[in-house]
Amino acid sequence: MQQDINPASERSLKDYRAATVMRAEHIEGSFTRLLEQQAAKISSDVFLFASLCSMAFALGAELMNRTRASRFVGMWVGPLLIMGVYNKMVKTFGAR
Repeated sequence: MQQDINPASERSLKDYRAATVMRAEHIEGSFTRLLEQQAAKISSDVFLFASLCSMAFALGAELMNRTRASRFVGMWVGPLLIMGVYNKMVKTFGAR
């Protein structure tokens, strides 16, 4: 009987370690490490809330016929969500 276990759960018996860096030019610098450590301190909810606020503002501006402002702020949603995903990845995998 084989059990399907999520590798990220605590019940997993496997020990996952960070992938080794094969080439010297792929090693990240201290600035990148510092940036990832600071980004990990931000809650992931901040990015989700900011993207929802920008969607709401864009909708409100569109309803008030402020098309230019609506489109400008509406374009923020994608990058905010991507920053949230990056933040979550840094928290999950850690700064390497």
